[in-house]
Amino acid sequence: MRFKSICSEAWRNLSSGTSRTLLMFLAVFMIGGLLGGYEALTVGGLEATAAARINAQADTKTVLGAPVDGRQCDRISSVDKGPQASGAIRKGPQLTPLSTPGKDLASFEVTPGILDLILTGPKNRAAPSNPSGVWVPTDLAKDFGLSAGSRFETDHGTIRVAGIFDWPNDGRDTRFQYAVITPVSSGDGVFNECWAKQWPASPQGDSLLYSTTLVSSGKSQSGIMPLNKGYDSHYDAVASYRGRLTVWLPLVGLAVGLLLGIISVHRRRLEYAGALHSGQGKGAQLVGMGLETACWSGLGLICTGGVLLAVTRVVALADPWLVLWTAMRTPLALFAGCLIGALASGCLIRESRLFALFKDR
Repeated sequence: MRFKSICSEAWRNLSSGTSRTLLMFLAVFMIGGLLGGYEALTVGGLEATAAARINAQADTKTVLGAPVDGRQCDRISSVDKGPQASGAIRKGPQLTPLSTPGKDLASFEVTPGILDLILTGPKNRAAPSNPSGVWVPTDLAKDFGLSAGSRFETDHGTIRVAGIFDWPNDGRDTRFQYAVITPVSSGDGVFNECWAKQWPASPQGDSLLYSTTLVSSGKSQSGIMPLNKGYDSHYDAVASYRGRLTVWLPLVGLAVGLLLGIISVHRRRLEYAGALHSGQGKGAQLVGMGLETACWSGLGLICTGGVLLAVTRVVALADPWLVLWTAMRTPLALFAGCLIGALASGCLIRESRLFALFKDR
């Protein structure tokens, strides 16, 4: 039997309703969409959890209790597989705005690396390469009507506002929530704390922080604490991803696909046995089965992919294409299961069973 004839017969079966094309297509589309969509929402939720931790500085640690070398603290962010940002801080003088004589403001002197660290939130912008002036949080800026470039009159003179940063009350250290931040050189004296922001966490992170202390016994005198204590310090993003419940969905999709493929052939077993009795070759019959199954299951796969593309564009925060690929594994397994189930079931059909099948009808 020529391939053109096989294709022609498969098309007639599809268009006439013999293959139940619409019903099988809807089954693949709905099952693939539900399972793949659940996977996309699950991975998107894990991304959202990780993003919330990053934005809340839950991945930032600080070493305190011993003098800190500002240069060394800033440099650890350049270590291979080290923190993305690091910097040192120390308490500065109390400032009294001339507009509110009875209200003192705390101030902190920080190395340039701290600006990179505190400006990583979604509402912040990158720090300038050569910051000139002080940085103030949004709450303080609103109360005193400050903006980037404003001049702030205090008992220590007039200071220029270099920029505004967001420091919400989400469990993180609240000292920067209403304080003036003054950038200083990392070589300008000794600092009290070293902060390091690293995502994902690295086993060498704590050792790098301890290396910034100046005293030889700094590790025994100092301690490391998370900057935001409102989040679980033992959180592991990789373990959460690998341990999600939906990791087994491709196997579920494969099993459902096998069932659909078997059903699509089983209900037509009398037709297929009759075709063999009429002289159709087994190979030609299997090719026809494969073409018909590939058409309705492939169309369901394509439509499912379109829906999941739209879903992942909404739920994915970092890489929609990676989330889409993760979500598409289940519909792909469903598609493969349909083909395997149909062909495997077709291999079991024998011409010798024709009369038995006819009697059982």
